[in-house]
Amino acid sequence: MEKNELLNRIEVDPGIMVGKPIIRGTRLTVQYILGILGRGATVEEILQEYKGLSREDIMACLLFATEALDSFTYLPIYRKAL
Repeated sequence: MEKNELLNRIEVDPGIMVGKPIIRGTRLTVQYILGILGRGATVEEILQEYKGLSREDIMACLLFATEALDSFTYLPIYRKAL
């Protein structure tokens, strides 16, 4: 699946979940999906728990996060002692 097709699965609407990016047609935020992946859930486990989701929806969350971080500038909050 192409990049734009995947990203079209993610929606941002101020009236849904306070404008957080969600998987289109759901109330599942990209942040939530990334969080459960980060805590060790597998794609298969997520698909079993949320029957309406597809593997592409989860891949879209990962791609969306990658794209968001690509334009993010990191500024250190503290400086390590040399």
